[in-house]
Amino acid sequence: MEAPQDQPKTFVEHLAELRKLLIQTLIVFVIALGVAFFYVDRVLVWLEIPAVRAGLGRPMVLGAGEVVRVYFMLAGVTALGVTLPFLLFQIWRFVAPGLTPRERRVALAYIPMTLFIFLAGVAFGYFLVFPMVFRFLIRLGAEQFNVQITAGNYFGFMINIIVPLGLIFELPLATMFLTRLGIVTPAFLGKMRRYAYLVLVIIGAMITPPDFVSHLSVTIPMILLYELSVSVSKWVWAKRQKNPDDPVAN
Repeated sequence: MEAPQDQPKTFVEHLAELRKLLIQTLIVFVIALGVAFFYVDRVLVWLEIPAVRAGLGRPMVLGAGEVVRVYFMLAGVTALGVTLPFLLFQIWRFVAPGLTPRERRVALAYIPMTLFIFLAGVAFGYFLVFPMVFRFLIRLGAEQFNVQITAGNYFGFMINIIVPLGLIFELPLATMFLTRLGIVTPAFLGKMRRYAYLVLVIIGAMITPPDFVSHLSVTIPMILLYELSVSVSKWVWAKRQKNPDDPVAN
């Protein structure tokens, strides 16, 4: 087994290092936020496409204050997306001294995987789930009301759908990590399958229109993600049992 090469640090030194990494991350976020303000108008045009296709045109604002809120909201989300890889790298830097060189390489490989899977979930939410839900709600409202939507409500609703879906897509990767730690086992995931299905069906019902096709188009991918998580857990657990002394497998 490879031993960590760095000398152990005291608790105070760990706190100082953590403070330094957090400050660096905050600086990157502030810089990304400032740069994002210059590109918000381009992001706006792209994100307004579902509203335009639904026949509403561009969302309206009810004053200068809402313009500022919308710009901060979109620039903030964009800055968070840009900062996420750096934040993950900073977390890796913080825990790396306690890992062997091989463990460091494995942990570092999780960073691009985490970002890619999150973006895949966001894309799934933006291109499939949000337009479907948005069009349904607009049609439902148009039967009784004169539908007009503000920019704040529109973009807030969009973010509340696509960001959680991005996090849900992290389930297989999180399962891999927890299985390597021994916190989760394939047997546990199999035992909890019926309850997990129920939770996923409820989540799908909450974020989709109440028609069967829309519900299935969201719920089935989430169930497949859970089954993928079970398969990943079995694979990692088998490696763990085969190589009990391997620090990466364990």
